Amino acid sequence: MEASSSGITNGKTKIFHAEGGVDLQGCQLDMQILPDGPKSDVDFSEILNAIQEMAKDVNILFDELEAVNSPCKDDDSLLHPGNLTSTSDDASRLETGGETVPERNKSNGLYFRDGKCRIDYILVYRKSNPQTEKREVFERNIRAEGLQMEKESSLINSDIIFVKLHAPWEVLGRYAEQMNVRMPFRRKIYYLPRRYKFMSRIDKQISRFRRWLPKKPMRLDKETLPDLEENDCYTAPFSQQRIHHFIIHNKDTFFNNATRSRIVHHILQRIKYEEGKNKIGLNRLLTNGSYEAAFPLHEGSYRSKNSIRTHGAVNHRHLLYECWASWGVWYKYQPLDLVRRYFGEKIGLYFAWLGWYTGMLFPAAFIGLFVFLYGVTTLDHCQVSKEVCQATDIIMCPVCDKYCPFMRLSDSCVYAKVTHLFDNGATVFFAVFMAVWATVFLEFWKRRRAVIAYDWDLIDWEEEEEEIRPQFEAKYSKKERMNPISGKPEPYQAFADKCSRLIVSASGIFFMICVVIAAVFGIVIYRVVTVSTFAAFKWALIRNNSQVATTGTAVCINFCIIMLLNVLYEKVALLLTNLEQPRTESEWENSFTLKMFLFQFVNLNSSTFYIAFFLGRFTGHPGAYLRLINRWRLEECHPSGCLIDLCMQMGIIMVLKQTWNNFMELGYPLIQNWWTRRKVRQEHGTERKVNFPQWEKDYNLQPMNAYGLFDEYLEMILQFGFTTIFVAAFPLAPLLALLNNIIEIRLDAYKFVTQWRRPLASRAKDIGIWYGILEGIGILSVITNAFVIAITSDFIPRLVYAYKYGPCAGQGEAGQKCMVGYVNASLSVFQISDFENRSEPESDGSEFSGTPLKYCRYRDYRDPPHSLVPYGYTLQFWHVLAARLAFIIVFEHLVFCIKHLISYLIPDLPKDLRDRMRREKYLIQEMMYEAELERLQKERKERKKNGKAHHNEWP
Repeated sequence: MEASSSGITNGKTKIFHAEGGVDLQGCQLDMQILPDGPKSDVDFSEILNAIQEMAKDVNILFDELEAVNSPCKDDDSLLHPGNLTSTSDDASRLETGGETVPERNKSNGLYFRDGKCRIDYILVYRKSNPQTEKREVFERNIRAEGLQMEKESSLINSDIIFVKLHAPWEVLGRYAEQMNVRMPFRRKIYYLPRRYKFMSRIDKQISRFRRWLPKKPMRLDKETLPDLEENDCYTAPFSQQRIHHFIIHNKDTFFNNATRSRIVHHILQRIKYEEGKNKIGLNRLLTNGSYEAAFPLHEGSYRSKNSIRTHGAVNHRHLLYECWASWGVWYKYQPLDLVRRYFGEKIGLYFAWLGWYTGMLFPAAFIGLFVFLYGVTTLDHCQVSKEVCQATDIIMCPVCDKYCPFMRLSDSCVYAKVTHLFDNGATVFFAVFMAVWATVFLEFWKRRRAVIAYDWDLIDWEEEEEEIRPQFEAKYSKKERMNPISGKPEPYQAFADKCSRLIVSASGIFFMICVVIAAVFGIVIYRVVTVSTFAAFKWALIRNNSQVATTGTAVCINFCIIMLLNVLYEKVALLLTNLEQPRTESEWENSFTLKMFLFQFVNLNSSTFYIAFFLGRFTGHPGAYLRLINRWRLEECHPSGCLIDLCMQMGIIMVLKQTWNNFMELGYPLIQNWWTRRKVRQEHGTERKVNFPQWEKDYNLQPMNAYGLFDEYLEMILQFGFTTIFVAAFPLAPLLALLNNIIEIRLDAYKFVTQWRRPLASRAKDIGIWYGILEGIGILSVITNAFVIAITSDFIPRLVYAYKYGPCAGQGEAGQKCMVGYVNASLSVFQISDFENRSEPESDGSEFSGTPLKYCRYRDYRDPPHSLVPYGYTLQFWHVLAARLAFIIVFEHLVFCIKHLISYLIPDLPKDLRDRMRREKYLIQEMMYEAELERLQKERKERKKNGKAHHNEWP
């Protein structure tokens, strides 16, 4: 490394360099290397020796290459094709090449006509819109705030006008200080703990072993993507009075594009468009149609003719597409810092949570697959399925009235084997594991969120006092009271009015839940009616599998009803939320989120709850069936149990729902954007497509969902419910969720980068109300899995038989040899002559033995017809019932104790992060004091040099 000249000034190391040199300004330690004195020439090697000696004294270590040429993470100027030099070099090249840069900027559609003022925000309106006066007043006030403005007409439609806004440095500085925007002012210093020689030797051996392994294939390649070599910097709220504390290489790139757009949006939200107390803000103008759209620009095209590995990234959007939204990097970690820098903290937190959830699904999917494979490997040794397959002499009673025939128990051999795949000895262990997994996932997410909040400067960030919704102001403008925070009068909603609106809203929610129950009731009637229809079908395949055909068609119809009701629920949730009149946007969003989740959760899981806990439980017995409206006989479970129906319900709903969601998320915007491009080509020809400026291209993209990230979160939360609530019945659910999420991350990334307009970068500390919903689902999953194991599966009846009634009764064993005779013990005997007239089957069963059948079997624990109490419950039934209730109580208490113990043992804040935060707070105070002291010393020396005497100066 070479430097052209060097010098020491007032204890502050400053090394001026030619291209390829080292710039330590802004990265110095603010410690005196040489005594104060006049400027003097010092050899460069002496400076490096002094720095090395100082680093040894305090045991300081910089990150690799961070003190050489890696700029801070908030600096956008490093995105130049093939650029590997420092930011100050970019600034110097911009200054020397001032004639060519504006010409290049004019053509990329990101600058004003002069090629110097970058476009920070776009407003769109139509000249035919009658709200001309409001726009004129609004735009006049925009100029009064110091924003620069330029207008362009659309190349497609001359009626559409684009208003380009640019915020000069003075405006950005003034509002950044008001908004407490945190900016970098010093590099972070990392202190390495002292290590013992033994540990150092172990580290060396591990590092030697790692040389034979692939070099972190899941991490992004920092050598070919130099823009990812980011450096951590201490940040502080921006202050114009202390501007000399901050690292400013180039004023044009000091505030990145996302921050500039956020500042401009903040200004637009506080500009008046008409005389009056409430006539203020861009949102109101968008609501009344004065402006058609408002959005920040994407940073150019996301594609490039040149490879990113050889020529570098053209812009941040191109970089995100190549290392995040491209399918070729599906196995790599997400570049969350880049996502945050481009889209803001709120969207960055969503993808951080989604990535964390996907990563935590790996152990759950592995264990679930192991449970399934355990069922496959033990299938040939399962005594119960063997007995079912060999029971050719056991004739089962018909499962429906008249048309359903008698059937051999061995005919359900396939279903018994499939049931064993999901209901085996490892199911209980897996249910406990998933309950613990849900707790570990949430607890470690809190730790992960804390690390992200620290890295993204969100620890001390507090949301601003939110503005009141215009609808709330219009409704309650006559009643006002003093705001205890701002001290200003604001509209006030009376307590009685608020309670009455909440009661009406709660009644609407209850009514919609009743609609869901009615839909489930309709599905139940469909199942009851069609099982007889399929039993009399002319096709033998359907006739012999009437129950499976009934379940499959019922699930598909249920899915269609779910999708139709979701559209209705969204409109009802909007109506009820607006009826409540929430005061702020966050209150409105939380209320709407809770309603939509409640509606969709009940809608999606109501049929699953029916199959898991009600199907076949209240049917009565042959000769005394329970009926709906004294007409339709309730549906019975398959001779192999009800678990196969629950597995089919979950598998079909989960696959169809995820496929439909992925199509709507990506396919629908793709089709809309394709249709827009097609209309443009038909009207203006294909040759004008490439000449469209960036604002025209972004305007033709789809706007982000009106509810923000609501749909993305809702889809994942509902999937989390499917993964945990009934996982005991479907161990493959985590695997399906994992495969879907790997695709979901790239689909969402592709959608954000290529198909949607760039959303406004907004800040957030966490995922909001969704965390509480996740905790509620985790608690519900423990209860439902306990009931699924105890009631839906045959785990408890088998356990009771093995220890109490089987060949090993009283011996304390429960192996497969102890299950001999279980199938016969779980079936009761019914005399065919006791059938009701409307239930008596058309066939007499002579096709089995040549003579009419006298008896048939059914699943239950009841006495034979010739006992003292015909068809009464046996003692085994009460033993099984008591064991089921005991299992539910023990399982729930045990799992809840484990969950609370884990929550207690895992701190929300990692210890090393807590120490770093305390260390950073101390260093920031020291640095601010030393920087202020240095400034005062410099002013004092300048005054002495000018011959001015000042007495009683400090220090």
